[in-house]
Amino acid sequence: RAHRIGQKKEVQVFRFIAEQTVEEMVIERADMKLRLDAMVIQQGRLAEQKKSLDKDEMLSMIRHGADFMFSSKEGTVSEQDIDALIARGEEKTKKLNDKLQAAGVDDLQRFSLDTQGNMYEFQGQDFRDKLKGDVAANWIAPPKRDRKANYAVDAYFRDALRSANATTKAPKAPRPVKQPNIQDFQFFPAHLFELLEREIYHYRKSIGYRCPRPPNKDEEAAERERAEEQERIDSAEPLTEEEQAEKAELLQQGFDGWTKSDFRAFVKACERHGRNSLKAIAADLAEVKTLEEVKQYAEVFWERYEEIGDHERIIAQIEKGEEKMKKKRKVQECLDAKINRYRSPFQQLKLQYNQNRGKNFTEEEDRFLVCMLHKLGYGRESVYEELRQEIRNSRLFRFDWFIKSRTSLELQRRCVTLVSLVEKEMEDEIEQEAEEA
Repeated sequence: RAHRIGQKKEVQVFRFIAEQTVEEMVIERADMKLRLDAMVIQQGRLAEQKKSLDKDEMLSMIRHGADFMFSSKEGTVSEQDIDALIARGEEKTKKLNDKLQAAGVDDLQRFSLDTQGNMYEFQGQDFRDKLKGDVAANWIAPPKRDRKANYAVDAYFRDALRSANATTKAPKAPRPVKQPNIQDFQFFPAHLFELLEREIYHYRKSIGYRCPRPPNKDEEAAERERAEEQERIDSAEPLTEEEQAEKAELLQQGFDGWTKSDFRAFVKACERHGRNSLKAIAADLAEVKTLEEVKQYAEVFWERYEEIGDHERIIAQIEKGEEKMKKKRKVQECLDAKINRYRSPFQQLKLQYNQNRGKNFTEEEDRFLVCMLHKLGYGRESVYEELRQEIRNSRLFRFDWFIKSRTSLELQRRCVTLVSLVEKEMEDEIEQEAEEA
């Protein structure tokens, strides 16, 4: 209430400060800041930027009076002691004000009053150096803060992968600059690879290449392998003119126009359409290859696919796709047989649920799904999205918000269940007919 706006009466303000504590330093610096503000800022002159406290100054403030506190003993305080404390506080305040009046701007900016006296001088003795030595024995220094480095994800995984793949790779051996780079899927004659290999070894011999020892092997095996490779290099001979002409002729016999991306697209198309559907395969490669080029390459591919390095994986991939196509055709045949039994399948078709009916879809909804799936074609990529659109357009379900709100994935799951029921029904009938026969 002493600083309330409109206060006109005289007010006395008492600040209670514990002697020989950091509060003395805080009050001193606060008064110096006020003095500096009055001398510089309030007079309209620009003040230099005030520096912040460094570590030594902060520790000096905190340690101020620590020695007095450690050496103090318990005691009682009387009224005479309180009067003496007040008188001594007034005296110290007067001395501090006198120092502030005598201090210049530079002293205040440095937060120092040493020009007009030393706070650590008492009875002609300077206790500044003694304070550092005596208090240090009783002072527990605060721990140093360890700043964590920023977490770099890329660097972490780079180090982790480098430590996991610690196997050392041998440096690549030099090759002739103008030698053609042929691939196994281009199906060049086998003799061409032999001629190119001889040319490579002779080039290494001409430049004096010394074969290094292969890493990640025991010393004896590595030395034996290095010696064999070096022997091939030292005994290499250049190609004759007849062999050079033969090499040029063999380079014209492969599929040098087929790149790695073309080969991958061919394998993917074979997986999707089957190895015998050349027109469908050519349609997928229409942007880069013609139907005649696809036929020529397919004929050679199925004759010499074992020359490709990973031909087992490629053939397994194609056979897996053909198995999926075979299953799709079988499902479509079952749907054809089931639908052809009824004159009006959308109204007459019946399903043998057994215990797989479920509680969400009605029989009318399942009948529509089976008939429409047969009509749109089972196995097509966008068949379930088209089925969802047909349900929304059908007047049969104009008030059936459950099936109209189903997603294409949910419709696919239900259709898979219904198709399995149809397949089971057809298989049981075939077995029954076989038994009767």
